[in-house]
Amino acid sequence: MLNVGILGSTGRVGSLLIDDLGVDEETKLCACHVFDTLKKPVPEGTIVTNDMTTFMEASDVIIDFSAPAATETLLKEVVENGGTKPLVIATTGFNKHQQNLLLEASKKVPVLYASNMSLGVAVLNKLVSLASKALRDFDCEVVEQHHRYKVDSPSGTALTLAEHAAHARDLDLDAVRVSGRDGDIGARTKDEIGVMSLRGGDIVGRHTVGLYNDGEFIELHHTATSRNTFSKGAIKSAKWLVNQEPGLYSINDCLGL
Repeated sequence: MLNVGILGSTGRVGSLLIDDLGVDEETKLCACHVFDTLKKPVPEGTIVTNDMTTFMEASDVIIDFSAPAATETLLKEVVENGGTKPLVIATTGFNKHQQNLLLEASKKVPVLYASNMSLGVAVLNKLVSLASKALRDFDCEVVEQHHRYKVDSPSGTALTLAEHAAHARDLDLDAVRVSGRDGDIGARTKDEIGVMSLRGGDIVGRHTVGLYNDGEFIELHHTATSRNTFSKGAIKSAKWLVNQEPGLYSINDCLGL
């Protein structure tokens, strides 16, 4: 039985993880790290703590659906304090320092980072790479839609999709990304990749990558209708990751894509 610790257990996906681990035959919830109060019931014997060392020592693998500041504390436990457990990280919105910590941690333990734990999005990333390369002269635009409470924009998933499109065309996304258009901005440039955000209601997540040309266009869509998509994908990733050597992995590695 694989003992799983949850960082971000008071969040929406963290709550679903508690439920999904409870019915998974190969895993069990062993620890929850909290900064405030965990109101959701957890199985008897589950450690609930705000001490990162205690939390990590109790776990065989950690799944993180939290916030950048919390993930930073987790990564420092590995980089600075000798933490040794594999990490499945699904938090987005990292700054450069946090990105560097992620890379440093992956030199010491297996780290699987995915901006979206959906298995369908993993396949979508591959399709976007293929289509963007094959349709090099088509204009590429990414549109993402999320619920009104999402705090980062564009979504990490949208940026990852755009990175796949840019990489397939040998482009630097930071140099070609446009995430807002207003006023007399002139015609669209040849290489730019638009990444736009919509917010409203209770949309779990919808991502569209469009490739547009004169006379034709193709659009690739993924819609998440339940957050369990993310929790179940993370559990699958955790089971795979515990058998890997230190390094930085993606959900594509887990699926063999």
